[in-house]
Amino acid sequence: MKTMPAESPDYKLDLSAGPGRNDSDENAALAGRPYLSVHFACCGVYMRIYRSADGKAYRGRCPRCGRPVTFQVGSEGTDCRFFVVR
Repeated sequence: MKTMPAESPDYKLDLSAGPGRNDSDENAALAGRPYLSVHFACCGVYMRIYRSADGKAYRGRCPRCGRPVTFQVGSEGTDCRFFVVR
């Protein structure tokens, strides 16, 4: 059985974060961001949909079939935070 010599590569590969991206910063930003809990009945998938940057809507898609959904933010809205999309 041959073994390869232990050589030290001249590079390091870090898969934990992309260039200029810090996962702890991203998690901190999402922690205070409002979201809705949505169950996509079409595929039996649950996910969070976060409010848009302009604060006017919650937009998302079913992660399996791609069905789009939009919830408008308005003064005559609802206090519900959980929705089922059929």
